[in-house]
Amino acid sequence: MSLPEEGRPVEDLPAVAPQLRALRRQASLTLEAAARAAGLSPAHLSRLETGQRQPSLPMLLGLARIYGTTVSELLGETVADRDAIVRAADMEPTAAGGWSYWQAGASGRGMQSLRVHVPHGAQGDIVRVHPGEEWLYVLKGRLRLRLGDTAHVLAPGDSAHFDSLTPHRLAADGRDGTDLLFVHTLLQSPTAGLCLGPTTGVTP
Repeated sequence: MSLPEEGRPVEDLPAVAPQLRALRRQASLTLEAAARAAGLSPAHLSRLETGQRQPSLPMLLGLARIYGTTVSELLGETVADRDAIVRAADMEPTAAGGWSYWQAGASGRGMQSLRVHVPHGAQGDIVRVHPGEEWLYVLKGRLRLRLGDTAHVLAPGDSAHFDSLTPHRLAADGRDGTDLLFVHTLLQSPTAGLCLGPTTGVTP
């Protein structure tokens, strides 16, 4: 499965654009208010809602929190009756901003779990700050994790559990990328904020 490039229309995720707009309106947020909460410009969010730009996975996570929903719902996916068991054969990969991920749990719950592949060089300059907690476990490859002013390199079998209000960023430490198990709490609040943006002059 080829990964779509940032800035191209969302051809592989046809449900994203209309879902983004519908869920924003359902949350009673204007384009300007939602963009401000997500750390985006109104023009950028508008392009996401019209399919002219592809949202990255961190953007989807942030917008899901702001709209009080899940990444699965943003993507138009449904899991019948919140099944407790997710079979490997039922996991379909989704590409977002260069990352690939698979739902590893039911949608619509307060804790969301994903299996994630982070390619080398993808989104390594994006700093994330948002309410909640995150837990990750390295399955394969090495992960560069910056928490605040501290840099870490995690090897297979290493894990991290941290408050998401701590500025953090993730990057693969190797050409083959990194595979992770990733769990985050979903705050059901339309006012939950997310700050995303490239850093300058900081080496993880």
